[in-house]
Amino acid sequence: MASTPVFPVFPDLPLMAHDDNHRFAVQDHLALPYIAQILMEEEDDVDEDNPALLKAQWPFAQILSSSMHASTLMADQGGALAIDVHSPNSAIDVNSPSSAIFKFKGVDEVRSLLLLPNGDYNTHMFSTAFVRGMEEANKFLPTNCELTTTGGHDLPKEKSGRGRKGRHGEVDADISRTSRLVEAGAGEVLDQMLIAMSNETGNRNKKGRKSKARVVDLHTLLIHCAKSVMDDRRSAGELLKEIKQHASPTGDATQRLAYWFAEGLEARLTGTGSQVYGLLTAECTSRVRHMEAYQLFMSTCCFRKVAFLFANKAIFNAAVGRSRLHIVDYGLHCGFQWPELLRWLASRDGGPPEVRITHIELPQPGVYLEKHMEQIGNRLADIAQELGVPFKYRAIMAQWQTICVEDLNMEPDEALAVNDQFNFRTLMDESVVIANLNPRDAVLGNISKMKPDVFVQSTVNGSYGTFFLSRFREALFYHSAVFDMLDATMPRESKLRLALERDVFGWIVLNAVAYEGEDRVERGETYKHWQIRNQRAGLRQLPLNRETVKMARDMVMGDYHKDFDIDEDHQWLLQGWKGRILYAHSTWVAEGASSHC
Repeated sequence: MASTPVFPVFPDLPLMAHDDNHRFAVQDHLALPYIAQILMEEEDDVDEDNPALLKAQWPFAQILSSSMHASTLMADQGGALAIDVHSPNSAIDVNSPSSAIFKFKGVDEVRSLLLLPNGDYNTHMFSTAFVRGMEEANKFLPTNCELTTTGGHDLPKEKSGRGRKGRHGEVDADISRTSRLVEAGAGEVLDQMLIAMSNETGNRNKKGRKSKARVVDLHTLLIHCAKSVMDDRRSAGELLKEIKQHASPTGDATQRLAYWFAEGLEARLTGTGSQVYGLLTAECTSRVRHMEAYQLFMSTCCFRKVAFLFANKAIFNAAVGRSRLHIVDYGLHCGFQWPELLRWLASRDGGPPEVRITHIELPQPGVYLEKHMEQIGNRLADIAQELGVPFKYRAIMAQWQTICVEDLNMEPDEALAVNDQFNFRTLMDESVVIANLNPRDAVLGNISKMKPDVFVQSTVNGSYGTFFLSRFREALFYHSAVFDMLDATMPRESKLRLALERDVFGWIVLNAVAYEGEDRVERGETYKHWQIRNQRAGLRQLPLNRETVKMARDMVMGDYHKDFDIDEDHQWLLQGWKGRILYAHSTWVAEGASSHC
């Protein structure tokens, strides 16, 4: 594997070993440049070997392929992709050659369905798919627009009052050229789509009593539809149809919210949740686009930056006076949190400690995750080397509840910090696992046995409980605040915003609404419930660090939208939007232990 380019330390952010205020003041600078550096290294392409993508492509490849190819494959592979998991507890060390932990069969077979013998793409298949896609797109046309295929109506005026001179003729010419490539019916659909899009552009910013009534109506319709899904499927279908007439993934905050909740309700009603989930997986193929969307989120929204500041400050304080620091990090977040902490440690009085990061991630089929985690380790090692911080990185792929003290290779003289950034919400709780200790409590119990110098917990403050209707209401109110925040801080026409809403928040909504049992991975709890759960596991909460709270307040109030909230409650640092608490942060140690935090 080629060496990752060294991450540059920016000359305008000098190290200040004897100035604590300056050291921590640069906190909100390095996460975004780190993402920008990764974007420069990445290629904007589809990860063809991504197992989730290949699995999602399989049924569509079968439909579009010839029966001969399909039958050959069925005989060869039994009609499914074979996934062999050899070792769920394997580890990656950035200093040693990596070995394949997983094997994924069927890559070449799936690709062969999309390629001709000469290596070119099968254009007939793509043309067929295009026509079908146009037909499907017709279902999502707004019904409140007056559509026509005659071309005899004028297009709407611009905001300045001037007509779009000559534009109608250009559109007709484009449609004419397109019609020669596809069936006549597809051309008519395209005509309707263009006119509808123009009308939507002209009317998108209209405000007033009618718009407000529609907002209230969509929320009410969604709740009524959720009730009907449970006992009146016919009424649910009618309500869902009405909701989809007003919902849109490119509309205002409420329309976008309604679109994703309607997708979840429809998937639950028809039992097609796995198929919709697969489609979302297939669409989320560009690592670069996903990272660009995350970069936009980081630059316009304070939630992640405050979480990183809170955790890094607690970990930095835990390492005071220690020559070694061991960070146990649960979950995959591309290492965005650590460049700033490494910088702080590099400027520490007396020199930096030796830093060791153990990254624990859930096992997945294929070698994609292994490669990705290795890249994270290499990048962080390059940063640490330039900053002069001794550094080691180790990745473990295992179920989180199986990780115990013996797996960490702990050393007696090192400071131990355990970090969770919003990931424990996906652990199964007692509502799913009844017989034995559930994974959520097992993880917390194991962390308590590790006796860390600090356990930093950042959690989503949402109660996605067992009962569908109460879970639906909570998810709806929670994401109403999220989508309103996105609408206030990001342009509606932004493609990166669309990617963020689809790949992150739309995904969460779909899982919370359409799935039950073990298939539902979104199981958020309120921070007060986490407080009880942590105490039951033998953890003791630490008081909030006043310097950290002040830094977070100054950041939120000085650099971000006025409607972002930051508050405190029972030693939790709370973040929200317009009074709705969305995230919470706290620090813990094992009972009987002391801490510098």
